[in-house]
Amino acid sequence: MISVAHLTKRYGRFAAVDDVSFEVERGEVVGFLGPNGAGKTTTMRILSGYLSATAGEVKVAGYDVLTQSLEVRRRIGYLPESVPLYPEMRVDEYLRFRARIKQLPSRRLRSMLGEVKERCGLQQMGREVIGHLSRGYRQRVGLADVLVHDPELLILDEPTLGLDPNQNRQIRELIKQLASRHTILLCTHILPEAELTCKRLLIINKGHIVASDTPENLKSTLGGGNRIRIEVKGPLDEVRKAMTVLPHVHRADLCEDGSWIHGLIETAREVDLRPNIFELIVRRGWVLRDLSLENRSLEDVYIGLTQAPIAREGD
Repeated sequence: MISVAHLTKRYGRFAAVDDVSFEVERGEVVGFLGPNGAGKTTTMRILSGYLSATAGEVKVAGYDVLTQSLEVRRRIGYLPESVPLYPEMRVDEYLRFRARIKQLPSRRLRSMLGEVKERCGLQQMGREVIGHLSRGYRQRVGLADVLVHDPELLILDEPTLGLDPNQNRQIRELIKQLASRHTILLCTHILPEAELTCKRLLIINKGHIVASDTPENLKSTLGGGNRIRIEVKGPLDEVRKAMTVLPHVHRADLCEDGSWIHGLIETAREVDLRPNIFELIVRRGWVLRDLSLENRSLEDVYIGLTQAPIAREGD
């Protein structure tokens, strides 16, 4: 559905996007993650035809974004970070206006308006003035606009930005429902949202794609070693030394809180040292209150990838 090959966008000497390549298959829901200034919004604006690339090739549904822009735009619904609504218009009025701009045939107009309003939970909101709506409902109007011409690909840039937790959940559930009929590229800073919504994640940093995989695979392959959470009662120096000298232990980060010692023990990924630690504590006569394996989070992976220097060929 999306094919990006060696995409580059430069502003003078600065490369906002630098030799980026990736693909998104039809029917996929792909999260596009990265810190501010990483190149996410620039890439999405090029995909949707709002910006031209300096170099590289971008295709959507087999059409070239540069030379076949109109065909590409017919197949894309793009929701930018700041939804461009007309606050003085009523919901139905705005959606009709947008449908005509997108050249939706008159014979389909009424049925599509009813369909997108139902899908976006706007059935009772058609007569409401957009400027009087809550932020959550304005986001729904933006999504209805994106859907009104029934595009194959949805590009959503921070669709839950500024929403409260209830509104966030509602929009996330709506996006999951849309995934049954559309390919979706979702840009978000909210990592749990990406993990819950997307089947695959692309992570960009400083204009380069640094990871592309499922959330589960990213956590298991890039999350480093195991982390064991421990809480034990005993002499701090002896406990720390005993944990550090165990085979496969990389680090023992322990501190004292009252009469208890607690912290994390980092080990190699391929081993589970909990039985060894348990036996050691029993043998030393210490008191154990917690010994649990702590899963790596997507946040750990994201921070590790986006804080690390970019590897280049020849380095």
